[in-house]
Amino acid sequence: MFKMKQKASPADVPVYLFKQGNNFESQRFFGAHFENVGETEGVMFRVWAPRAKAVSVVGDFNSWIPSATPMKNIDPQGGIWERFVPGIRQFDIYKYCVTTPADELVFKADPYAFHAETRPANCSKVYALEDCYNWTDDAWQKRAAARDPLDRPMNIYEMHAGSWRTYPDGNPFDYRALARELVPYLTDMGYTHVELMPLMEYPFDGSWGYQVTGYFAPTSRYGTPADFKAFVDECHRAGIGVIMDWVPAHFPKDQFGLYQFDGTNCYEDQNPLRAEHKEWGTMVFDYARPEVQSFLISNALFWLTEYHIDGLRVDAVASMLYLDYNRRDGEWQPNVNGDNKNLEAVAFLQKLNTAVLERKPGALLIAEESTAWPLVSHPASEGGLGFNFKWNMGWMNDMLSYMSTDPLFRAGNHNKVTFSFFYAFSEHFVLPISHDEVVHGKCSLINKMPGDYEQKFAGLRAFYGYMMTHPGKKLLFMGQEFAQFIEWNENQQLDWMLLGYDRHAQMQEYVRRLNHLYQETPALWEEDFSWEGFQWIVPDDSSQNVVVFLRRDKKGGEVIAVCNFAPVLRPDYKFGVPRAGQYAELINSDAEEFGGTGQHNAPVRAKKQPMHGFDYSISLRVPPMSAVILRTPAAKPAKADGPAPKKAAARGARAKPARKTAARKTTGKQAKDA
Repeated sequence: MFKMKQKASPADVPVYLFKQGNNFESQRFFGAHFENVGETEGVMFRVWAPRAKAVSVVGDFNSWIPSATPMKNIDPQGGIWERFVPGIRQFDIYKYCVTTPADELVFKADPYAFHAETRPANCSKVYALEDCYNWTDDAWQKRAAARDPLDRPMNIYEMHAGSWRTYPDGNPFDYRALARELVPYLTDMGYTHVELMPLMEYPFDGSWGYQVTGYFAPTSRYGTPADFKAFVDECHRAGIGVIMDWVPAHFPKDQFGLYQFDGTNCYEDQNPLRAEHKEWGTMVFDYARPEVQSFLISNALFWLTEYHIDGLRVDAVASMLYLDYNRRDGEWQPNVNGDNKNLEAVAFLQKLNTAVLERKPGALLIAEESTAWPLVSHPASEGGLGFNFKWNMGWMNDMLSYMSTDPLFRAGNHNKVTFSFFYAFSEHFVLPISHDEVVHGKCSLINKMPGDYEQKFAGLRAFYGYMMTHPGKKLLFMGQEFAQFIEWNENQQLDWMLLGYDRHAQMQEYVRRLNHLYQETPALWEEDFSWEGFQWIVPDDSSQNVVVFLRRDKKGGEVIAVCNFAPVLRPDYKFGVPRAGQYAELINSDAEEFGGTGQHNAPVRAKKQPMHGFDYSISLRVPPMSAVILRTPAAKPAKADGPAPKKAAARGARAKPARKTAARKTTGKQAKDA
């Protein structure tokens, strides 16, 4: 039998903190919990429904009769309802029957349920969560808590759990089978993290999990809560971090969910001009309401603590920040200052991120924020939103636009390659090539590339090489590592059969080698957010579609990236280098083993010919449509009594651009304006 606890009462838990917005473990009080009352074993049910006239628990145990098991309002001012029901067992299904102010009966799933039925059924399930799994990842947890994620490698594989692989009959893997197949693949491919599209319980497959009805329940599509814990544990044992998409921006209108939970706007904003995203058909949380703050902050910490998740990628942050987001004139109301900022949402995000990082210092909090809102990834104490990472949507839009452009016209769009460096260090950026870029008619990445069959693969290899060397952490959506041709479809598995064709297998091998090179090369991740880690060599060769830059780690180790975005061989391309010695290829996207033409370079010795602000230069054979990464010779220690080293000229110097550029929008339009 399950471990029983002594009966809790409102005096035993900080109910007043819940009502103040400061109970960050509210799931320990609300929901369904196995308890003993005297000698009687059963389940204590508690729910928040402040304007309800009455609430009862219904299920198979009472034949779903609303009047059979009424709950008591133990906090009339706050609307907290409670009922102990003896004889309830693990996996028993239940709902709350709520009598609304209009005397209607609505049957609601438990907002704090730990488990739920699989769609199309939607009842909550009683589940003893705390003792359902024995973790084996203590070593991982200790390492993660001690690390600063900013100067660690982060190469994220974004995926949809139900369509990565399926059984022959089309059914998806459960959590444990997914772990058995996925974890060795991630390890072999050289990824450091996996990011899961939302796994909180959701009713509609086509929402991909972004319309949540069960915030505390991992979806039962793939198994039980214990099964999901086993998945995370297996990832950690293999050294793979787990990030999960989290959706505090909105929730759906499904009648059994949070929507008008007590018959009124309960979880949603009280102001009708703020309460709904009409284009999405969803409702917006009331970020000013203390009980909603307790619910959401508890939920974020719940996944990080109970399920050992390493980080949350917070979806649709821009929709939270702006009152006029996707709203026409007359459909929104300015704030007290007369502008379009959602001040309550800003305060909530600052409170959320501060609370999470105080309790889980090594956690990853990643904002999907698509505008120029300043200081998204800076602490709330400094006026920021408090995230520690932000998706770089401007870089993504500019580069996909550039790579989709016929090479004949890329010279006039060269600023799309270089503009990101005007703001690259204003935030802690993740470079995202996500699921959103390969659906709804946007084409897969390989099909965004212009040219014939061979040129498409060459272009994609060059883009991946550029992405891996550009400052910022990395994210790539599943299937793009082997150049899936069709768009992603959540109803079927990836086209793994493509690996039977040379170019796709060679692309996968290229990405694998590139990923491992990234992990093994601190210069590519240790100084991602500082000009100390980056230096231009050739930023302005628009006529030949070439850029050359240097990446540097904290100890002075360096690599040089040479990217040629034209389908033209540059047989004698000269550029400046930092010192004398031999420069050797670490990887060349045009290698035959990757499907290229085999144009490569033997180690090249620098000549004392000043160029690009450096005293030395080299000449390289740069393949068409390629990315080449070079290892630089180690710098010799300067003599203590020797002359100070020469400073690089303006082009080679790491001069930081004016800070005001951080406030500019980072879209393709601004790139053109720049």
